[in-house]
Amino acid sequence: MFQAIIDFLNDYGPWGLFAHSFLDAVIFPIPAFFLQVSLSLLDPSSALWLATVGYIACLLGTPVGYYLGKVMGKSVLYRFLKPEWIDAATARFQKNGEAAILIGSFTPIPFKVFTILSGCLNFPLWRLMAYAAIGRAVKFYVVGGLFYFYGRAAESMVKDVSLYIFLGGVPLISLILFIRSRIRKKKAAREQSSEVINSITDTTKIQKDA
Repeated sequence: MFQAIIDFLNDYGPWGLFAHSFLDAVIFPIPAFFLQVSLSLLDPSSALWLATVGYIACLLGTPVGYYLGKVMGKSVLYRFLKPEWIDAATARFQKNGEAAILIGSFTPIPFKVFTILSGCLNFPLWRLMAYAAIGRAVKFYVVGGLFYFYGRAAESMVKDVSLYIFLGGVPLISLILFIRSRIRKKKAAREQSSEVINSITDTTKIQKDA
């Protein structure tokens, strides 16, 4: 059934990819990656335009998936997707939601799992949109760029593109999040130290006045 839907969308070119990418961020179980590759093979010169269409549609669908999760909860995921995907994404999300979204943007786990989970777990929508914008841009434009520069020869390259992006992106994301965590801890320590100093100063002043 799903293959028939993809074949139908393929006939509509960029508009079909737009619809597929939008639904990919909401509930459709087949990633838009496959239709993007199929259409890019037909006309590699339009690969970057196709990447842009898919990217914009995905961002438009992200808040829809978010509010779907907010209203219906995780139960909607179990109706359409593999339980192991959902359980793995939930574990990542509860450990570090920001890293989960960034990494989930280009892992084999369908992205709608993370958009819906964000709504379920009340993760801030603006953060979801920001991280989705970064992660999904990487996924769409790496594929689009390969087809644009290498033509149909890129078909063999993109088969493992998620793996390559994952291997390159995860260490970078982990480093960024680690640095940010350290900065936050130092800032919190400075604020706490400042509060202690102010408290001592106020106590000393009161004692002198007394």
